[in-house]
Amino acid sequence: MTLDEKLWKQFNKALGQFQLIDEDDRILVGLSGGKDSLCLLEFLARRSHIHVPHFTVEALHVRMENIHYETDTAYLQNFCSTLGVPLHIITTRFTTAQDITDVAHPSPFKQKPPCFLCSWQRRKQLFNLAQELHCTKIALGHHQDDIIHTALMNLTFQGHFSTMPVKLRMRKMPLTVIRPLCLCQEDDIRAYAEQHHYEKQLKQCPYEKDTHRTSVQQLFRDMQQLNPEARYTVWNALEADGKLTEY
Repeated sequence: MTLDEKLWKQFNKALGQFQLIDEDDRILVGLSGGKDSLCLLEFLARRSHIHVPHFTVEALHVRMENIHYETDTAYLQNFCSTLGVPLHIITTRFTTAQDITDVAHPSPFKQKPPCFLCSWQRRKQLFNLAQELHCTKIALGHHQDDIIHTALMNLTFQGHFSTMPVKLRMRKMPLTVIRPLCLCQEDDIRAYAEQHHYEKQLKQCPYEKDTHRTSVQQLFRDMQQLNPEARYTVWNALEADGKLTEY
């Protein structure tokens, strides 16, 4: 089985196992420009040409003014055009502690790290556009490693066993968040991106090495050295405990 066939099989297995796509869905993909979101968009676009279930796909790329984290938007536009997927580009910014001058009425986000603020603003734009376009689903490019790393982070730093669900139905709006790459491994996606000559981002996020996630990635590598089946034991535990879907 080729790498293309392996990833395509895992992608379709996830769609069926977790019932991620329904008839007449309108799906908005969060397109950061990294390998994972590019792969997700390509697979969803390819899957949309199979007539059952019928669904449509659009993409959103959010540019953040105050973070030197940049993707070539011309490349993204060409990538989407080749797939026949409409691309929306929104430029925004988030408020940092240095921006806040009102001491009497401080922002609730004042003490939050840049990664949280940037992610929160990107998600806000994604949810706002999804509702404007009357989308039913938001698709994010998190793969199996991301989901396992999040579980380990929550267990280590938050004291509870949980993760980002493969399928999350929002309670305050008629939207469901899905992660169709949930059965795919990061190393496979990286190799696929190289084989298909995905362009890398022009500038990486300056804060990406400053989070606990980097340490947890090393922890997971150590776990796999101790037990080569660690990936599947953690995944099976999440599935058995009902952490992969949330309604």
